[in-house]
Amino acid sequence: MVLDSLERAKAELTGVGGLPKPEEAKAIWEGIWHEETHHSTAIEGNTMVLNQVKILLDEGRAVGNKELAEYLEIRAYADAAQWIYEHAVDSQDWAGPGLITLTALRHIHRLVVEPVWRLTPPAGARPEEGPGAFRRHDIEPLASGHRPPPWPDVPAQVETWVSHANATLGSDVPPIVHLAKLHGRLEQIHPFLDGNGRTGRLVLNLMLIRSGYPPAIVYKGQRAKYVAALRRFDRHDDALPLAELLARAVKHSIDRFVLPNLAGPLKLVPLGALVTRRLSALALRRAAQRGRLRALRRRDQWVSTKQWVEEYVASRRRGRWPAPTST
Repeated sequence: MVLDSLERAKAELTGVGGLPKPEEAKAIWEGIWHEETHHSTAIEGNTMVLNQVKILLDEGRAVGNKELAEYLEIRAYADAAQWIYEHAVDSQDWAGPGLITLTALRHIHRLVVEPVWRLTPPAGARPEEGPGAFRRHDIEPLASGHRPPPWPDVPAQVETWVSHANATLGSDVPPIVHLAKLHGRLEQIHPFLDGNGRTGRLVLNLMLIRSGYPPAIVYKGQRAKYVAALRRFDRHDDALPLAELLARAVKHSIDRFVLPNLAGPLKLVPLGALVTRRLSALALRRAAQRGRLRALRRRDQWVSTKQWVEEYVASRRRGRWPAPTST
């Protein structure tokens, strides 16, 4: 049901012209940019709050009493995300066709870690293990107990991973499941000395955008569920919990950031795309169920329009409700 819901949301997105380029819809991409940068780095321990991240990225001002490394980490991740947004929509640039190339993978890692590593390189790092270079150390088992491959095997395993990423999918493989497997497998390989989590999530978003989806934001409050899904994949080769988490995250991006900004006032869209500061998805759904908000029931979700929500808000102020809409 979750995967079907995502594909219906993607169809809604296609109906309004598909995923826009960053230069076509700056507000959409900036909103995703702020939140992705904040939450992805917070999962790894960065303590900056969302408002501090926005000020740093929008105004270039460092606010709050934070360590320099935290500011550098935010700025580096944001630059890498922006590079992905600019290049992923157009697959004919130097990053190559398909979902991902080895060059792009190395470049993303370099963008993510280079500013911080100039200040504080990883302990024991060799000169040949710099930003964008594969590790030349064996590393301890992951929290799941999975042991990443010995370092001499990393280049070959990454090349195999790239081949799988760009392979033609069968019709029975949902794209989000394929991407979840790729994300889990790259984390298993752990090709770099440090920065694998941030790089992996950025690479995932590059592949999502090239598959026609907006980026997935894994919120810091979902960290435990995200780690548990990766652990499930490590121990049982089961990608479905991770695919479900990613499907929900992508649908949230569609509903929150993309559809509300692309759909016209008369376009029927899911209620999640019509949320405002004062009206949550739950409040809108209850209003629809009670016949106070003009809406239609489609399969497992309610849909309405911006105009109907505005009419509902106006009727609340007057204390009058519009006539119930037939479903």
